[in-house]
Amino acid sequence: MINVNKKIRRLVKQKIVDIVHKSSISISQETYLVGGAVRDYLIDRKRENSDLDFVTLGCEMTLANEIKSKISKNLKISRFKNFGTAHINFNEINIEIVKARKESYYLSSRNPDVEPGTLFDDLKRRDFTINAIAVSLNEKNFGDLVDPFNGLNDLENKIIKTPTNPEITLSDDPLRILRGVRFSSELNFEIDNSLLNAMIKNCDRIKIISKERIVDEINKILKTDIPSNGFKILDKIGLIEILLPSLNKLKGIEEIEGVTHKDNFYHTLQVVDNISQVTNKIWLRWAALLHDIGKPDSKRFDKKIGWTFHGHEYIGSKMILEIFKNLKMPLNNSLKYVQKIVLLSSRPIILSENIVTDSAVRRLIYDAGEDIEDLLLLCEADITTKNKKRHEKYLNNFKIVRQKIKIVEERDKIRNFQPPISGKFIMSVFNLKPSKEVGILKEKIKDAILDGKIPNEYKSAFELLLKEGAKMGLKRKINEEKV
Repeated sequence: MINVNKKIRRLVKQKIVDIVHKSSISISQETYLVGGAVRDYLIDRKRENSDLDFVTLGCEMTLANEIKSKISKNLKISRFKNFGTAHINFNEINIEIVKARKESYYLSSRNPDVEPGTLFDDLKRRDFTINAIAVSLNEKNFGDLVDPFNGLNDLENKIIKTPTNPEITLSDDPLRILRGVRFSSELNFEIDNSLLNAMIKNCDRIKIISKERIVDEINKILKTDIPSNGFKILDKIGLIEILLPSLNKLKGIEEIEGVTHKDNFYHTLQVVDNISQVTNKIWLRWAALLHDIGKPDSKRFDKKIGWTFHGHEYIGSKMILEIFKNLKMPLNNSLKYVQKIVLLSSRPIILSENIVTDSAVRRLIYDAGEDIEDLLLLCEADITTKNKKRHEKYLNNFKIVRQKIKIVEERDKIRNFQPPISGKFIMSVFNLKPSKEVGILKEKIKDAILDGKIPNEYKSAFELLLKEGAKMGLKRKINEEKV
């Protein structure tokens, strides 16, 4: 049983809540605290942000200006007139003041027509009952809970419902489908059966939602402690197929001559859960989610060795660009990072299963750069076997790889590798202009160092340069000096 009074007393004692309370009394304007802050305080949930939402039965700017007068004349107020909303940032707390309103929707858009309404109207328009609980900040009934849709009961029973008919609620704003899945994953709440059925029925309407809003919700699901809970629901209601078809293709087990392979969809979800236990990095979690998407296009059956997926990392890394474009995700270093991690995702595994040579380790360190640790975390998360002995064996193999990486890195300083001879220097030695010959010679020096044929130092590199240049018919033009 939730101790409502104790929790609400703690909530209304917050400085900014007290200021809003006093401001509403000063102007005799009914005001209520609503939404996520009320929900989270009632269930003792630690909040990622300090956002506070207030509903007022009157002019939002009148209340905002009164709050400003009690804090500082320099306080900035942003107004969104069409929605009757005022926004204030105070001590890194985002404060939103909304005029109580009714909403009506059109099939082609999630942007509603808005008109003034009562507190009941305003709570009725909200997505879920657990977010439709208000706390009075008025003099007469200060601290009282207003809960017309039994949100408190749903919090206690850990269930997600809508204040009104779920089919209408989701049809009005299909983003609520993703929000419902996200809350289920974040809070470990069940989704009410009628709501789940409405999600299935309305999932195709997600197409009217902007990709940016969709990705924001997917990211929030990925950030939860056990992301697979959310992705299994997304799959159940049909959204994986719509939003991430490449992930959807991983589902299923094929059998030839009695030989099967694992279901790579559920394997992927386990990998995402595993990686989420050791890192909060959202792009590493994305890499885990997409690390096997190249398997359907690389799947082959060999009578001698069974199912193979050769080159799936390369295929998958190439697919990621299109996924990011389709979802309007950032096409910057985040994209490059995910591509790189996926491309390299099998390299440490190969090292762990074979005799580890210094050359192979150097190559891996060079290619992974500063992301080597993230890559190893993904590889360890990729161990999903239920066989305890096999699991321990694989982990021990990775310990050996880690030790080898440490030794080679300390000795050869490959992670921040810079060839001791530059392209500019090569051009000066052979009197060349920028050309493919310069690139070839740079690559030969780099490969020789990484393969351990020469040490990573100027003298050896220069000797190799002259030797390889002579093979290419290039003649030394000057007495060079190290540059």
